[in-house]
Amino acid sequence: MTGRQEPADHELRSELHKRLYLLESGQGSSLGVSNPSSGFSSDGVRLGLAAAYGRPQGHGNTNNGTPANSASVTGNGTTTGNGTTSGGGSSGGNSAGVSPLDIQAATNGGLTAANTPNTNSSLGLAIEANDVAYVATIQIGTPATNFNVLMDSGSADFWVGGEDCRSTLGTCGNHTFLGSNISTSFVSSNTPWQITYGSGAVAGGLCQDTVSIAGMTLGNHTFGIATEESRQFADPTVPFDGLMGLAQSTLSQQNVSTPVEALASQGLIPAAITSFKISRLADQLNDGEVTFGGLDSSKFIADSLVTIPNVNQQGFWEGSIDAITINGADSGFQGRTAVLDTGTTLMIVPATDATQLHQGLGGTCDSQQCTIPCTTNASLAFTFGGSSFPIDPRDLAVLPVDNNDPTGDCMSGIQPGQFGSATEWLVGDVFLKNAYFSTNVNNNTISLAKLSTS
Repeated sequence: MTGRQEPADHELRSELHKRLYLLESGQGSSLGVSNPSSGFSSDGVRLGLAAAYGRPQGHGNTNNGTPANSASVTGNGTTTGNGTTSGGGSSGGNSAGVSPLDIQAATNGGLTAANTPNTNSSLGLAIEANDVAYVATIQIGTPATNFNVLMDSGSADFWVGGEDCRSTLGTCGNHTFLGSNISTSFVSSNTPWQITYGSGAVAGGLCQDTVSIAGMTLGNHTFGIATEESRQFADPTVPFDGLMGLAQSTLSQQNVSTPVEALASQGLIPAAITSFKISRLADQLNDGEVTFGGLDSSKFIADSLVTIPNVNQQGFWEGSIDAITINGADSGFQGRTAVLDTGTTLMIVPATDATQLHQGLGGTCDSQQCTIPCTTNASLAFTFGGSSFPIDPRDLAVLPVDNNDPTGDCMSGIQPGQFGSATEWLVGDVFLKNAYFSTNVNNNTISLAKLSTS
């Protein structure tokens, strides 16, 4: 929609409920320099960073079996904290409603730093605002410079802002940038790229530079340098400098290997495996981490680990859901699949499915948004590979409709929107905070496990 003006902060918040997943040809899909998206709240949630590429009508199982290359990364991996538990599943109640900590974080934004992992090949995942997104620090260039990068299993391109980056805001915010004036090893190219995400868009050219990830160095690695960003990335309140896509490179708009694939091809890790422990701000454990090349065995219960085939042919990480239960009873849903996306805050499901889910959960939906009581004790669980993974009720009640009434109605962690086919669900951190999540490019498999407690 050309000519649409940049939305003000209050408009970004008020339009939070409208288009939760913006299709490539839909509203707000163009770059912020000409047509910004309104699908982002600067104090609420990030609405779907899974790349909005054209979706094929069919998909099928491409691989089966257990991950023969799933090396377990050893280490003590545990952290201390003043929270209750980092495990998944029901917390036994939510009678107090949304925690003041979450409400304050939603208002103030910023990052809550993660504890330093004790496991090899791992990075801590800082929490953006109230569990909006998860950010790690890597080093790029000569001399090495720290960049905060959002870790996104729902896309396959790695980029950071360039020193000449522009947006409708003028500059691209108070971020760290890369270019020949910053890094002596930086080499630019004339190869252009452009990506449209569920929230926002970015474009630029390819470059090569030295990239260090968890102490592992990729020399002359090819990735993106952004010269144009929509407000969702350029706004000075955005607490990251770029994004690392960790889906499969078949999804890449830059047509290059993902960093984890490059680490594996250079023998720096045993296999192209990426594993996530997504933390919850309200627990105050700050124990989130991403591990490359294996799984951190200290983060999950070993005998709960299940491995399922990736059923997506494009490069997303998508698993078949065996069963969906509400308060222990089968919900009647069949044939649903879940695209597991660490870069999406919520769960985005077709409107009819969202309505049916909330009828069972005690919430309500209209054509644009769903709400649920902030004090919900409802139990929702997904079964993958024969193992049930319950969602903590706190994750179903994201933020109060009225911040002064934390025990009233809340924006639900499940919202209506179309992602792919009528049976595909975009499943973000609302679910992933409740399971250990690992992907294996070599075997084209997904592993999930119940979280250990700390």
